[in-house]
Amino acid sequence: MGVNASSYPHSCSPRFGGNPQTQQTFIGASYAPQGYGGESKLYSLEHGPEKPQDKKKKSSSLATLKRRFIKRRKSSRSADHARQMRELLSGWDVRDVNALVEEYEGTAALKELSLQAGLARPEARTLQRDLATLYQHKYCTDVDLIFQDSCFPAHRAILAARCPFFKTLLSSSPGYGAEVLLDVGTVGMDAPMFSSLLHYLYTGELGSEDARLQNVDVLVRLSEEFGTPNSLEADMRNLCEHMPYFDSLLSFSSDSELVEAFGAGVNHSSPDEELRAHKAVLSARSPFFRNLLQRRIRSGEEITERTLQTPTRIILDESIIPKKYAHVVLHCMYTDAVDLSLVLRGSPSEGSLGEVQALVAGRGCMSRAEEAMELYHIALFLEFSMLAQERTLQTPTRIILDESIIPKKYAHVVLHCMYTDAVDLSLVLRGSPSEGSLGEVQALVAGRGCMSRAEEAMELYHIALFLEFSMLAQGKS
Repeated sequence: MGVNASSYPHSCSPRFGGNPQTQQTFIGASYAPQGYGGESKLYSLEHGPEKPQDKKKKSSSLATLKRRFIKRRKSSRSADHARQMRELLSGWDVRDVNALVEEYEGTAALKELSLQAGLARPEARTLQRDLATLYQHKYCTDVDLIFQDSCFPAHRAILAARCPFFKTLLSSSPGYGAEVLLDVGTVGMDAPMFSSLLHYLYTGELGSEDARLQNVDVLVRLSEEFGTPNSLEADMRNLCEHMPYFDSLLSFSSDSELVEAFGAGVNHSSPDEELRAHKAVLSARSPFFRNLLQRRIRSGEEITERTLQTPTRIILDESIIPKKYAHVVLHCMYTDAVDLSLVLRGSPSEGSLGEVQALVAGRGCMSRAEEAMELYHIALFLEFSMLAQERTLQTPTRIILDESIIPKKYAHVVLHCMYTDAVDLSLVLRGSPSEGSLGEVQALVAGRGCMSRAEEAMELYHIALFLEFSMLAQGKS
């Protein structure tokens, strides 16, 4: 029996005729009765069996989609990691596989933890940023530049290291706190432009304060008179190595009462044990040193040192800042780089907690990780964020490869191809057999002493697939 059309809106009246048991209801305006020359397009409400042509159409469309996916997968050059892992783990014990999974999960958790910790802590202040603050606030200046009736307090060491013009000029006025009159011949130079020039010497960047410094002709005239400085990093590294115009000495003492009573100004160490430094850099990079030096200025001790032309002597408690790390700290202040090779390992520091723990554990010296941890605590004490957060410790990263997957004999070939895009099989170390090399095992089983060139090329091809190094996989030897 047909469905009553009155229960459906927008439906036409039922069509009656012929056998009443074959009555159907058709919905839609596209219906045209037979006899008018139009083709009927019927939309039935009854759920009858699917027509064969519809089945064929669906199956053909699915087959086409499947072929497209298969074609795309075949054309992809990426390695099948799942298959390679199955081949690698096929002979492993279940416990070893579980240990590998736990290792991967632990590494992923540590990576996520390191990322979150990096996002949570404030950004470390760079050398460029600290020197910009130094120029702005004029900490520990030792020379006054007089230009067009304006006074510009500055730091001799930084100006001499950055600019040949000031290096020659200040060599004739070596006095501490001297006033230097400037006679600049560059046309159009005034006090604001001169201030922007000094800002550039401190930071290595042309600020937007004076738009005239964006003019190429003006820059050419300035370079002809003042010279062209090197990069800020190169000049500060040179300043750290030679220490011209140093005005402070770092001494170390194990007597905490002496350090507390005479934080600076008392000669406790021999001259050979003292380290030269610049108060400008110390105060710019570390709030600890800045507060110490500002306190001396307020107490009037700075005036005495200026009169006597003597450097400021700063005594540090060696139980808090061991002398063995002093070169690392100073080097980082001038270069923003942590170099653990500068640790004086042959000169043990009194009261160093890490060395005491190493001795208790029966070890003669501290590990690199323990030294890095002590440096971290020193950086926190000095409030020196760059030393505390520096990740690149100037030590090469050691990558250990499984020789059964990447035999050592092919290492030179792989590296050479990475740098040159050329595959040179003459670099294969044929005299040094690799453990677990499938090709060599097959060669021995076949009674041959060594692998053929074709077998070596095939092993290199599989190594390239594992490394996802397409140039090596497709390269021509």
